[in-house]
Amino acid sequence: MPRELFDALAAGGGGPEAVGVLAAAEHSKHTLLLRGVIEAAEGVGGGAACFARQGRDVLASVTRYHPDAAARTTCYPSVGAWAVRALRALRGDDLGAPGAHPAGLAAVAAAAAIRSGLEAEVRVRPTAGVLCLPSLGVARVDADVATVRSSAGDAEICWAHGRVGIPSDPQRDVPGWSGIRRIRAGNLDVGLDDLDLFRMPTVSGLASRLSAREAGEWARAIQRGWRLLARDHPAIAAEVAAAISVIVPLSRSAHGQLSSSSPETFGAIAMSEPPDPSTCAVTLSHELQHLKLSALIDIVSLTRPDDGRLYYAPWRDDPRPASGLLQGAYAYLGVTGFWRTQRWLADGPARLRAESEFALWRAGTARVIDTLLSSRRLTAVGLDFVQRMSKTVTAWRDEPVSAQARAIALHNSRCHLTRWERVNGPVPA
Repeated sequence: MPRELFDALAAGGGGPEAVGVLAAAEHSKHTLLLRGVIEAAEGVGGGAACFARQGRDVLASVTRYHPDAAARTTCYPSVGAWAVRALRALRGDDLGAPGAHPAGLAAVAAAAAIRSGLEAEVRVRPTAGVLCLPSLGVARVDADVATVRSSAGDAEICWAHGRVGIPSDPQRDVPGWSGIRRIRAGNLDVGLDDLDLFRMPTVSGLASRLSAREAGEWARAIQRGWRLLARDHPAIAAEVAAAISVIVPLSRSAHGQLSSSSPETFGAIAMSEPPDPSTCAVTLSHELQHLKLSALIDIVSLTRPDDGRLYYAPWRDDPRPASGLLQGAYAYLGVTGFWRTQRWLADGPARLRAESEFALWRAGTARVIDTLLSSRRLTAVGLDFVQRMSKTVTAWRDEPVSAQARAIALHNSRCHLTRWERVNGPVPA
């Protein structure tokens, strides 16, 4: 991580160049994870090693002749989550995750072969009658073992008493096959993944398969939010386009807009369907920050091991350790920056909302940054990072907002603190 890009990330941005460095690190991480699955499977032997070995060989061929297709498949967010769980299962640490088996490497290789058009035959092992080909879709397979055959412009899944053809456009549904749909808007091109078993395994409330009508509504909601970002927040939009490759739909919630991300699935964010363009845009901005910080933490440690102490965060109902506090502060640094710009671009109630959101999160983010700086839970690099975050929010401290917006922000802040202390007790000193 070049110093100037680290500094730009710490200030809250970084641009596509910094995102590219982080994405390259995550590609390296996935490569190491896949290698780890192969080595662990070889240690176990038997069928596990057979499937893993075959997947390794096919993937090596795709990488040799079609490196872009191999990278697009192995870097797919769910591949990282699957590989982590497969390694745990092989080592006896986690035996309860369906599909967390080294045979999944054969499915990764088969997906890469299909994407590249390489002629190949790959034996695969479905999970509970479903074969997931990461980045492409899933097939219903009535067998314990099947064979994926791929060639230029043609692919199929065969077993003793059945066959499923995979269309040349894999996102199209055909009998026995459901494809991962795509949403495109300007230079944004993301998968809408409501299929993969490992699309976001740490998050609850994942939506089941969307109907064609529901998928169309999702596409329009994301496209409207994207147009707002691209028009009014081009720097954020450029980072979003570089960092986010998959959106995982969450079920509708009575608690309003929900979103999440995971260090295991770089490039993917989970979110509920946004009700309006501003909510969509700020949600993308929020989760972008989490993705960047999680990837940076894979490169360098920013916090010391948690020591049991918990802290107040004005965006959470539960106490947080220092590591979680940093994640939230960095995300809301991005949220604050979004509303800081948006308040000058809106009129009427929308402007009041933007102003009050800016005032609320400017104060909340500054408070949490101060907590982090005094916590003694930051590494030397982490201290440098958070100090640069502090410079950004400090520069916004005296920017004017209307008295009404300031009053709304203060009211919301006090209400949250009262609710938090009612449940958790007084905020720690």
